[in-house]
Amino acid sequence: MNFEYFIAKRIIDSKAYKSSISAPIIKIGIVAIAIGIIVMMIAIATGIGLQEKIRDKVVAFNGHASIAKYDTNNSQESQTPISINQEFYPNFTAVEGIKHIQAVASKSAIIRKENDFEYIIVKGVGADYNWDYFKDYLIEGVLPDYTKPRNEDILISEYISKRLQIAVGDKINTFFVSSDMNKMPRPMAYKVVGIYNSGFKEFDELYIIGDIRHIRRLNKWKKDEIGNFEVFIDNYDELDRKGVEIFQNIPSVLNSITVTNKYPLVFEWIGIFDKNIYGIIGIMILVAGINMITALLVLILERTQMIGILKALGTSSLGIRKIFIYNATYLILLGLFWGNLIGLGLLFAQKHFGLFPLNPDTYHVATVPVYINFGYIILLNIGTFILCLLMLLIPSYIITRISPVKAIRFD
Repeated sequence: MNFEYFIAKRIIDSKAYKSSISAPIIKIGIVAIAIGIIVMMIAIATGIGLQEKIRDKVVAFNGHASIAKYDTNNSQESQTPISINQEFYPNFTAVEGIKHIQAVASKSAIIRKENDFEYIIVKGVGADYNWDYFKDYLIEGVLPDYTKPRNEDILISEYISKRLQIAVGDKINTFFVSSDMNKMPRPMAYKVVGIYNSGFKEFDELYIIGDIRHIRRLNKWKKDEIGNFEVFIDNYDELDRKGVEIFQNIPSVLNSITVTNKYPLVFEWIGIFDKNIYGIIGIMILVAGINMITALLVLILERTQMIGILKALGTSSLGIRKIFIYNATYLILLGLFWGNLIGLGLLFAQKHFGLFPLNPDTYHVATVPVYINFGYIILLNIGTFILCLLMLLIPSYIITRISPVKAIRFD
């Protein structure tokens, strides 16, 4: 057995070690490591989780990128139609990593009740629409099926449902506003088949999902005309690069814009989470490292006589430093063990039971979302372990300055 490891193990296993003066300080060091890893895991899991949830909500209503005709229209209503007959539709083979592309159109309208009304935008979709996001947001009823020849079914938000006292199965009257102020609004009757709640109030209070054929008829478009295309990609991390490739592979009369450019304030806000995560990780590792340095210095001070005896017997300073590094390694690993056990327990409890709520008006989610990936957990543990160990190399240098004669006489 390795001599330094054997001595370190005997120190750790001894009863005197556990009841010594340094015991409380050692426990504080272990607790500091545990708390540090818990806080870092929670910061990463909730930070990334919140980013993904908010990002997915925005993408659900817009796609990762949007392709439309060049115009000066800055409204959310489709005004200039484009032909659905494009080389990139329905399969965008010119660019790798395109998961799905769908045709949509939007038009402003007013829902009128006996004693109230609400301004909304009807987003017209067709048989090619990807309902994966709304499957998670659906809280009542069913999703519309626009493969039928004629369909008045719509999906409304929980916000609009409560605001106007509309339930699944109700028929509602909407009035579509014309850009020509001299024309009367055109009525349209719909049947509510489902209610969704994305948690993103800016979208929930505005959008209902309907049949794109109604938008065409109201706008007097041809059967092959739509408002714009929504493009979904496989990997969000490649969004900027894919956005450029999409733009380069569409006709010159069309323009494309990524969701990050369409909603810059939202994505700048969630981008701040990364800086917060890095800041918390840095602070926690620094605090844990300082506590471990303190614990190691106390251990060295308490074992000064042992150091003197080992030096007198011919043990090198490097060998003695290894003994205390082994000792500190055990303490770090103990702190990491308890930190991971408690941290993962809290994260899984939050993931499955939603113990900690958030204000949806501020964060766009009702409970704290968590992202659990064992890849970042392993890297976090390895990084914490290595950095704490490197920080301990400096105080362990004190051992080389200890004189055997003075150390043996130390009391």
